[in-house]
Amino acid sequence: MIQLYFLSILCNSLTAYILILDDTGEGASIADSVQFSFRKGIFPLVLGILCALTGVLKLLSPSQDSLPILGDLVPALAGLLAGFVLIFSYYREHASIGASASGGTLDRMGDAFLKYKKGLGFILLASAALHFLFPQALFL
Repeated sequence: MIQLYFLSILCNSLTAYILILDDTGEGASIADSVQFSFRKGIFPLVLGILCALTGVLKLLSPSQDSLPILGDLVPALAGLLAGFVLIFSYYREHASIGASASGGTLDRMGDAFLKYKKGLGFILLASAALHFLFPQALFL
């Protein structure tokens, strides 16, 4: 479906923006002058849920004229991973229990992903750009 194709590109691009510019402080003067920020509030959580949902739906219903799984594999997996990172980072920031009290498998796995979230942002941006430029490619 063309709607999922567009939604995947949009979600992956916005998530890449959030992950790349999250902790660097770049553009702080611009962010202070604008009332709405993509990186604050509940927006990253909603975007994370939307990215994960879009990733699952892209795996279940591929784009037109594409092989059933391979044509949308990279953007779908990137969306699932991005959704997990955004949801986990929102959870980590808003959890009432401190990070030192919890130490389960999910926390260790989330910490590993959060450590490399800037690199993941660049991978998401490349995936979204390539998926936009080459819609009929085998692995995009």
